[in-house]
Amino acid sequence: MTSTPSGRLSVVVTGAFGNLGVGVARAFREQGALVALVDHVQPAANLGADFGAPHCVLGGVDLTSVASAGAAMATVCETLGSIDVLVNIAGGFRWQTLEQGDVDGWDRMFAMNLKTAVVATKAALPRLLQSAAGRIINVGAGAAARPAGAGMGAYTASKAGVHKLTESLAEELKDRGITVNAVLPGIIDTPQNRAEMPKADYSRWVAPAAIAAVIAFLASEQAAAVTGALIPVYGKG
Repeated sequence: MTSTPSGRLSVVVTGAFGNLGVGVARAFREQGALVALVDHVQPAANLGADFGAPHCVLGGVDLTSVASAGAAMATVCETLGSIDVLVNIAGGFRWQTLEQGDVDGWDRMFAMNLKTAVVATKAALPRLLQSAAGRIINVGAGAAARPAGAGMGAYTASKAGVHKLTESLAEELKDRGITVNAVLPGIIDTPQNRAEMPKADYSRWVAPAAIAAVIAFLASEQAAAVTGALIPVYGKG
């Protein structure tokens, strides 16, 4: 499956400095892959130490910019040798009603959640097409596959765009050796979410490691026949 000179899988994770991103990067590393962690913020010092050579940690990357994303993917290829798997995790959440919120909030949600996936994929695609079996795995949202609640319009609309991007791109690339799938998490069990929802039943949330396991499966040879799938990973929620 790999095209790296070392024979190891080469994986790029965007939005990699958050809880889910780090969990996914570690899951692939534990399987022997070379991992590039890419994010718009700067990494914590311990993250750079944790993913030292032969891995790659890139902060300050604007994934809404074609030039910035392209430069990042070029650096990844110089460091790892190739790109076999792209995991698009970069994104964000904002709760706002249409009445009280600003229209710019919709632009921000679409830029953070959908445009980052589009731009990162376009930048990585020439390298993915050189892989023996490329994989693109997007992170959508369980909330976008259900009736949207009040204040969830901008977020769920942007994530629904990720779902449709996944399906369309799967059709576009189905005869070119690349599979394209998405995982749709429920509420992720992170320290930040626990702090924001202290009275919630955390046992019903989904752990980052559980999502990472599904993503790793979609990158494997066992999932070679799976493309265009939107896979719910809701936990018990």
